[in-house]
Amino acid sequence: MRTRAASTATSRCDRVFAQRRGEGVTRPSFRRVLVANRGEIAVRIFRTCRELGIETVAVYSDADARALHVRLADQAVRLGPPPAPESYLRADAIVEAALATGADAIHPGYGFLSEQASFGAAVEAAGLAFIGPAPETLASLGDKLEARATATAAGVPIVPGMFDPLPTGDAAAVARIEELAADIGYPLLIKAAAGGGGRGMRRVDDPADLAASVTAAARESEQAFGDGSVYLERLIEGGRHIEVQLLGDSLGNVVALGERDCSTQRRHQKLVEEAPAPGLTRDQREELHALAVKVARQVGLRNAATAEFLYAADGSFYFLEVNARLQVEHGVTELVTGLDLVREQLFIAAGEPLSDAVNTAAERAATPERHAIELRISAEDPARDFMPVPGVVTRWREPAGPGVRMDSGLEQGWQVPGDYDPMLSKVLAVAPDRDACLARARRAVDEFETGGVQTTLPFHAWLLAHPEFTQARLRTDMVERDWDPEPLRAAAAERAADAVTRHVAGVDATPGTEVEHSGPCADPTHGWKPEPWS
Repeated sequence: MRTRAASTATSRCDRVFAQRRGEGVTRPSFRRVLVANRGEIAVRIFRTCRELGIETVAVYSDADARALHVRLADQAVRLGPPPAPESYLRADAIVEAALATGADAIHPGYGFLSEQASFGAAVEAAGLAFIGPAPETLASLGDKLEARATATAAGVPIVPGMFDPLPTGDAAAVARIEELAADIGYPLLIKAAAGGGGRGMRRVDDPADLAASVTAAARESEQAFGDGSVYLERLIEGGRHIEVQLLGDSLGNVVALGERDCSTQRRHQKLVEEAPAPGLTRDQREELHALAVKVARQVGLRNAATAEFLYAADGSFYFLEVNARLQVEHGVTELVTGLDLVREQLFIAAGEPLSDAVNTAAERAATPERHAIELRISAEDPARDFMPVPGVVTRWREPAGPGVRMDSGLEQGWQVPGDYDPMLSKVLAVAPDRDACLARARRAVDEFETGGVQTTLPFHAWLLAHPEFTQARLRTDMVERDWDPEPLRAAAAERAADAVTRHVAGVDATPGTEVEHSGPCADPTHGWKPEPWS
């Protein structure tokens, strides 16, 4: 465990937060908070804690010993070797670290243990506050089948499908699966009951592929979540993925803070999010927000969660699931509403009711006055099926300027480990309307310079110029349907060869640097490293 010199943050915050909160409380009652996570989300939470005069505790694996989140915390505790099961998934070690450092509460961030009911229960059993929904809520919503039943009980429409896991084993089970599939109708989605993120999910168009797909999905689900239970759901094609940000307090108050469109995704993994969802009318927003609140009230939501829906081509909303945690894309809602959702989480976890600012934002949620977009920047090669590419970041120059926000957890010289999700940072842009927001996002991508590892910046440059996206003709299958990296890769190789030729000829004194992304965003070939194309 390491500590650093005492911070002056508390005295600064005494002045900054002298203004009273709606209920007369200037800060949560927590003195010290441990964040059970890493990277950009840990940094993000620490910053709000610092503003509130709350001391922070980081945890880290050996791979993250020199990480930015470790250096920014007041104290840091080693968890173990790089593999997540030996570090960030060790609930016992995290609770012990909190107790050893005198923390009052634990914020789980997203991913890792954030939606594990057993972790929330262990935190509370140790006498600590869990900054998230109650363990019983996590248990209820963590099982997708139970969540579907909850939505139905609340009178919220769901995608046609099952309420029980598929039978397994003998020939009779196979016959029963085929019968259930025929009743639901093709095309189908096989989905994991115990998790999400695209794992344990398979599309089935042909009944002949059903049995093998069920077996593969169950195997993947077992490996990812320790539970091989899967179920069938009707695949509604041409739809959009829209989610609603929710906050609830211990008094039973639940509000919706607006929606986000997450349709730009690949293999059910989100790549870009924006708020509000383009093209919805005020009436549609009010309808969607009301459906989300119904589900949240059904489970007694306390703290932050997101209700996810499929928006069908005919204008119908179908409930998909609830993510009972702070989402990666929470920042776009913050930019539209002006709220700090982490700050609100801390107050709620300390027993405070929803703030006046939250209630005001909820009242205005159906009539947003700003637009925000988030681009996830990952250490992945978009020309090689988004394959993760760990390595050393030799250059990292982030964009800035009006309406641009960066949420990052790394610096130049950082060794990107291969043990975790490859997301490095998030570029967020906000403006009075979507067109202006797109212009700011393009500028931000244009300014971003990285080196040493291939990133997804070229994909985002392409997307921000793609007519289907710019004109808000959004679909969950747009990337699979339209993304073709070959022309861009060929153009990048040609530019690299031309740079070498110019240098040899003495025309250009600064050939092939390690900068991966520079130049006008109208040219989507920039950002490719020459090496992957050889």
